[in-house]
Amino acid sequence: MPDLPGCVAVAETKDEDLELIQEAIELHIEALHIDGLPVPQPSSSSEYIDVAAA
Repeated sequence: MPDLPGCVAVAETKDEDLELIQEAIELHIEALHIDGLPVPQPSSSSEYIDVAAA
């Protein structure tokens, strides 16, 4: 995640990955609070585009 460097999740399915990344984000933010560090403001965005196959 660009806004939370080092915060990642890897799974075999999309549903499992979404569950794991939510947990990873929560733990990452909790660790920032414990360490007295600021939680960065969101700055990334994403979009999907269609690309014709060659």
